[in-house]
Amino acid sequence: MTAAGVRALVPGLLLVVAASLLAYGVAGVVPAVTASTVAVVLGALVRSTGLHRPVFAPATKLVSKRVLRIAVVLLGLSLPLSQVRDLGTAGIVLVLGVVVITFFGTQLLGRLLGLSPDRSLLVATGFSICGASAIAAVRPATDADEEDTTTAIALVTLCGSLAILLLPLLRTPLGLDVHSFGAWAGASVHDVGQAVATGDRVPGALTTVVVVKLSRVLLLAPLVALVALRRRRAAGAAGTALPPVLPLFVAGFVAAVLLRSTGVLPDGLLDVAKHLQEVLLVGALFGLGTGIDIPRLLQTGRRSIALGLLSWLLVAAVALLGVKALGI
Repeated sequence: MTAAGVRALVPGLLLVVAASLLAYGVAGVVPAVTASTVAVVLGALVRSTGLHRPVFAPATKLVSKRVLRIAVVLLGLSLPLSQVRDLGTAGIVLVLGVVVITFFGTQLLGRLLGLSPDRSLLVATGFSICGASAIAAVRPATDADEEDTTTAIALVTLCGSLAILLLPLLRTPLGLDVHSFGAWAGASVHDVGQAVATGDRVPGALTTVVVVKLSRVLLLAPLVALVALRRRRAAGAAGTALPPVLPLFVAGFVAAVLLRSTGVLPDGLLDVAKHLQEVLLVGALFGLGTGIDIPRLLQTGRRSIALGLLSWLLVAAVALLGVKALGI
């Protein structure tokens, strides 16, 4: 990148840093929301109020794509394969069932609502796996445009934030003990940060939430490969260029998972990587948020909003039924 290109990034990067600091500040004052949620909202407010000037665009585009991909790779360092063993058979069945039913069920709902296959696919991926990170990972294997992506991000942020507030209130009426609630939250809340925030509101549930949630995240690479293979078959039949089975940054995510699973990385380094991943994700989500025009979404995205709410109800219901049926 040239010196002029670097200078062009400075105003936008300063905006991203300021917004990220504000997001962490708000999250510190209001524990019911996460910094990543606040970052998306701030980005959408900046866009919707006309404050996102052209001078900021180079940096916000950079962080919403490249920085988000770096955050996805670093997420892999939080995922030792050994935790799948810790789940047990019932936990593995729960995670697989929730992901499969939510992924395909959301796409079916999208078709019934008349939404495009690509938008439905992005929403399905975000709700079934891990929110914005999953949406970013699967997008290269689709024809989804920027509006599809930002809409899916907005929906998963909205519904995940509602889950933080509502799920703990439903624990007692649903007759869930602490462990069962942790399994339900881990299997149904979308973003990792949102799942942690939900579990943190019920003392003793956080460990179960994290194990179940991160086990869902491990399915990110197989799901991306599945989508890419389906796209390759369609592209081959049409004679168009074939997409990679795994985008480079998703391959990096897999490599990070394998590296973490070796146990060679010291805890101090893993802690640094975890915090760096969270910081980069917050900045990237602010950048993505600047692509969300709230008035336009409310006027033209009613079917998309309906899909998000239905997918949220689907994943919560399937996870709850699974916890009850499997006796977790």
